[in-house]
Amino acid sequence: MPPSSHDQNFKNLILDYPRQALEFFAPAEAQGIDDSVRITPIRQEQLKERLGDRFHELDVPLLVEWPDGRREALLFVLEEESDPARFSIHRLGHYCLDLAELCKTDRVVPVVIFLRGSERIRKRLELGSEQHAYLRFAYLACTLADIPAEPHMDSGNLVARLNLPNMHWPRDKKIEVYAQAIRGLLTLEPEIEKRLKYMDFVDIYSALDDNERRLYTERYPQENRNMAGLTERLLTQGRQQGMAQGMQQGELAMLTRQLSRRFGPLDARTVERLQNASSAELERWADNILDARTLDEVFAAH
Repeated sequence: MPPSSHDQNFKNLILDYPRQALEFFAPAEAQGIDDSVRITPIRQEQLKERLGDRFHELDVPLLVEWPDGRREALLFVLEEESDPARFSIHRLGHYCLDLAELCKTDRVVPVVIFLRGSERIRKRLELGSEQHAYLRFAYLACTLADIPAEPHMDSGNLVARLNLPNMHWPRDKKIEVYAQAIRGLLTLEPEIEKRLKYMDFVDIYSALDDNERRLYTERYPQENRNMAGLTERLLTQGRQQGMAQGMQQGELAMLTRQLSRRFGPLDARTVERLQNASSAELERWADNILDARTLDEVFAAH
């Protein structure tokens, strides 16, 4: 798989499915957030002057409001941290204080999503002297690698299903975990564009090798056919966009993306070959990718 921004992946996930994200990442605090509740992302553009720290550019503050006045608004601050060594509780505390002042509220719930845990992760901060503590700060920690996948295999929460590959599961269950994530995506998400978008999310965090992908194809033929259909539709969309913006550039961009997703980062020779290809070659290779098992088979003449 090509290098990816975990921060951006999770930001997309939270913004696309805010209610389900809160239910999965912060279940204790999400109780009572029903369909009547309004959830509004606080646009980062509005925060840049006050909260321009590069470490927080991809954090996602969500304002939860009860229109009937049952409860005061609640501000959730979600931060993804793929590398526990980079996490700073001081930085998070500072960020939450700034947000609280900016939004004029003391009702703030900090949530940190860790891909994996570490004993060095600091869970609490207490400032003061030996006589008295003057500031105490804690946060909700959601460590995905510590969550058992089994109870979520048939979950109706799409955020949980998409994160099955990030959870804890026996090594021999990898194909089943991948299949249940894809099945959840195809079952719970009706929009074609989002299905295509989050196929990549599942692929990135599953990281199936060629043998595992072959086993998946054999064991789950229906889901594989559905995925192939979505991929073909994605290629068709790329061709249509290319016609509007210049067919060859559209084909090139789409094919490069698909090759990277299937076979990992492309070497310089392959990139040069793609850039120098004719429209007919790009179209033929785009068709080949649906059945190819290796990069060489994509470029083979048929």
